[in-house]
Amino acid sequence: QVRLVESGGGLVQAGGSLRLSCAASTQTFSTYALGWFRQAPGKEREFVAAISWSGGSTDYAVSVKGRFTISRDNAKKTVYLQMNNLKPEDTAVYWCAAAGITGWVPVQFYEYDYWGQGTQVTVSS
Repeated sequence: QVRLVESGGGLVQAGGSLRLSCAASTQTFSTYALGWFRQAPGKEREFVAAISWSGGSTDYAVSVKGRFTISRDNAKKTVYLQMNNLKPEDTAVYWCAAAGITGWVPVQFYEYDYWGQGTQVTVSS
């Protein structure tokens, strides 16, 4: 069982930045691919970013590419999502997730085995 705890959400003005963190409880953190997903009110959950177990590969949604950066620190068992140039449409609940996948970077929610509780990000215009 892997427990994931997100932090770093909050209220920010458009154009601002936030860094989300997600700390994991597992000793085998380095064997998991990690991802971030979000869901805005009235919309479906969507993929945001993911990083491979090694950290050598990443993938991003088109809507955040160039503005968001995913990274991981295996020693701290933490994955990060640096969000720059935030827009009101980035307002959503953000979840981190872990997948026991080593061959590719998972981008579908059903590929993930464990989920955090979510953190709210609100971007004001």
